[in-house]
Order: sequence, then structure tokens, then C-alpha cells
Amino acid sequence: MQLTAFEKGRVERPFSYIERNFLPGRHFSNFDDLNRQALAWCHEIANKKPKRVLGNISPEAAYLIEKPYLQPLPPVLPPVYEALERTVDLYGYVSVDTNRYSTPERFVGKSVTVYKYPADIRIFHRGTEVALHPRLIGQRDARHTLPGHHPTPTRVSRGPTVEEQLLRGYHPNLDRYAAALKQRSRSRGIRALRRLLELKRTYPAAPFLAAVDQAMRFGLFDLARLETLILKHVAGDFFNLNATGDDDA
Repeated sequence: MQLTAFEKGRVERPFSYIERNFLPGRHFSNFDDLNRQALAWCHEIANKKPKRVLGNISPEAAYLIEKPYLQPLPPVLPPVYEALERTVDLYGYVSVDTNRYSTPERFVGKSVTVYKYPADIRIFHRGTEVALHPRLIGQRDARHTLPGHHPTPTRVSRGPTVEEQLLRGYHPNLDRYAAALKQRSRSRGIRALRRLLELKRTYPAAPFLAAVDQAMRFGLFDLARLETLILKHVAGDFFNLNATGDDDA
């Protein structure tokens, strides 16, 4: 039969010694009186009795031998805590007593050690503290997120594209048309602006700007139709034949 820890002599024997040698015949007015009598009994009787486990010397003598090698305790005892092992969930939180505490997103799926103090929750990864939260006491299924742990993605404002820069400043009507074309195009409108730049470079300035002005007034942003307008203006400027079709020569 295997004995439990509470049934072993090494555990029970010290209590038996106190019960049989200190308690019999004593009376205590309160706990302070009990503590005073117990301390006096330790100094005068228990600590002076030789112990076989100490080599037949008394605890008092053993203490004097070991005293030069003992180190003093810190002036303030560290607070009591409970250590817990957790895995950071897909949302970047660890759960303690039904409440959830945030960690930086880079620790998602990783194992961390959580120290539950009376007033704080401290989260460590490989010995380094990664989060310090006030403990949520008296709450259930609550969540505490520290600033910077789960930033909301924001669209970064990009500067003008190369096509915009090449089109900008050439003429006010072209600036307005390019801005409107970009607004109506998908993504950043690069393909549409690139095609508009090709039209600008391909055709003479006057018919090109005239067609752009006409397209802007009618809300026309189909670049194939804009090119048709440009060609009409080009035909009118460069191939303006007389009504009869006679050759001046």
C-alpha cells in the first residue's frame, strides 16, 4: 500500500512534536498571546534540542554555522501571482478567467506565459514582457486592448503618378479632365491617364485641347470617342476642303 504525503512520518512528525510538547497545559487569551508563547517555546526549548537529521546538533547551533552564508530577503516580498501558459488566438488575444487581453499581432499563434497578479496581467514571450494590462476584476467575457496592439489598417495617400505629373500644368481644361477621368476609373486610373497622355503626344495641341474641352462639357470620358473628336478637329484644321471640292491649282 502506497502512503500519501499526509500519511508519511516526515510530514506528520513535526506536528506531533508541537501537539505533544507545546500545546498540553497551555492557555491562550488570543492569537497574539499564542504567537508570543510559541515564539518563546521555540527559542527556549525546540531550537535547543539536538536533531538527528542535523547531525545531532540543535537548530540553534546549525543556524549559527549557516548564518555567514545566508542572504537577506528583499525588504518587500514580491506579490503573489499565478503563472499560466496560453496560445495567442487568431485575433491577438489571450484568455484569463473568461476575459481577453491583447498582445501585439506578431505573436498570433505563439505560446506565451501569462502572470496573473492581484491587480495586473503580465504577458511574456520567451522571458520578455510583451504586454501589461490592468486585471479585469468582477467582469466576465470582457476584453482589454492596449493602444498599438491591433492598429486599424489605413490607406496610405500616394503621390501623383508619373502620368499625372506629365499631364499636369499643360492646360487648365486638361487638368480638370484628367482629374475627372481618374476619379471615374478603377484603382488609380493609371491606364486611362496613360492613354490620355498618348493622345496628347500623338495629336497637335489645338485639336487635342479642343476635343478635351468638348468632352469635358458633355461628360465624355470614353477615350476612344475622345480620339474620334480629336480626329474630327484635326480634319477640320488640316483638311478643310472648300465646299465645291475644286482644286486651287
